[in-house]
Amino acid sequence: MITTAPADGSRPLSLLRNWLSLSGLVIMLGGLFSFCLLFLLDSLAHFSNPYIGILTYLIAPGFVLLGLVMTGAGALKQKHKPGYSSGTFTRVFVDLSRPRDRKVAGLFIAGSILFLLVSAVGSYQSYHFSESTQFCGQACHTVMKPELVTYQHGSHARVACVECHIGPGAKWFVKAKISGTYQLYAVAFNKYPRPIPTPIKNLRPAQETCEQCHWPKKFVGNLDRTYESFLGDETNTPYTVRMTMKVGGGDPTHGPLGGIHWHMNVGKRIEYLSTDPARQKIPWVRMVDAQGVVTEFRAKGFTNAIAESALRRMDCMDCHNRPAHAYQSPNAAVNLQLALGRIDRTLPWIKTNAVFVLTRNYTNETQALQRIATHLSTQYPNEHRIRAVIEVVQEIYRDNFFPDMSASWKKYPDNIGHKDWPGCFRCHDGRHTSADGLHILKANDCNTCHTILTQGGGGQLDVLTPNGQKFKHPGDEVEGACSDCHNGGL
Repeated sequence: MITTAPADGSRPLSLLRNWLSLSGLVIMLGGLFSFCLLFLLDSLAHFSNPYIGILTYLIAPGFVLLGLVMTGAGALKQKHKPGYSSGTFTRVFVDLSRPRDRKVAGLFIAGSILFLLVSAVGSYQSYHFSESTQFCGQACHTVMKPELVTYQHGSHARVACVECHIGPGAKWFVKAKISGTYQLYAVAFNKYPRPIPTPIKNLRPAQETCEQCHWPKKFVGNLDRTYESFLGDETNTPYTVRMTMKVGGGDPTHGPLGGIHWHMNVGKRIEYLSTDPARQKIPWVRMVDAQGVVTEFRAKGFTNAIAESALRRMDCMDCHNRPAHAYQSPNAAVNLQLALGRIDRTLPWIKTNAVFVLTRNYTNETQALQRIATHLSTQYPNEHRIRAVIEVVQEIYRDNFFPDMSASWKKYPDNIGHKDWPGCFRCHDGRHTSADGLHILKANDCNTCHTILTQGGGGQLDVLTPNGQKFKHPGDEVEGACSDCHNGGL
């Protein structure tokens, strides 16, 4: 390599001839390259991801800024070195006719290509990792642990988080970036609420996410369902209800209108006003049918004026509001494990004891698991079968209770059905009437949405009644909505 003093005394590159500035230039180049690659991937992706926005618009520019600062610091340091003002610095010239210069140039070019290749591969892998369920659920472990665990046990466990929470299209690109940036801030500075509130106010309409896979015009008809439960008595008596669910459909070109899926936005529009953040209190409903006829229903005593901006158009998420993050109540979870035989129902009062210990308040998971083991061991001394039961009950707790985030089934209403939460009865309570005296169809007539074919236990289940039976409440008959008494316990 040949170096010569410049004839005119100028020093255009002398300030950058130091390791700090050169390192800064390399970091700045790598950050700029990663930004361009990530921006291109994010712009062309089918599903936008708020977390990739963190890499693209915060981390990559951060490296560019770091490189710029290092370059400037090196140049400033170089400027104050002795000899700078005297003009003794020299320019660097490369003579490719010399073997040494060719070798140095070759190593520089090869190193640059390798650096850019590593940056490209790293950026590409980071992009795809940020779209993964593991990243969404584990990057912020404490915050997202309840969502990840319930997602893994849900019916959409093979659907990526971004497909439902973001979906396709350019319109949501900027919203996703803003959301991801705020989430980073909230986690970094411990500003996130416990538990994470639902429903998510800015979630995309179901027509743009759910209906990418689920065809709204499909006629489902009737589905046969069997629900197994066990009473809280000494013998853990089984009580089974088998029914036909009238799912039906909402499109007249594919089947008769009716059933639960009549509510779909196919040829009609249903809007409602909720007076609480969880959308559990709905005093006003408006229906616009296929002919454009408008009918408004008000709950008794509700005379408030209605602001159009406060209305929500009903979609899949108003009933299927826990499609991927479903929590089981203690009663439902213990019933399932008894039905599966994982909890030995020959142990006296095991249903009552298991539900009891799951409905206590605990400050953390370690305390909960210890007390579950202690309580059940105390109730069944010298009973070797209780060990397996303890493990199952502890598993139920780990899958449905998250004290660090104050998250459990009690904090998240499930609007499918009407047992533990009002669900259908939010509107179908027989108390919503129109100006001309029409009522919303009353759901507490059991045959409205389902037909009970058989119920009870033993030989009672051998006789099916196609026209339906009146629901027989185990024990004493009760009045009112199911959720008035059922609280997840016995």
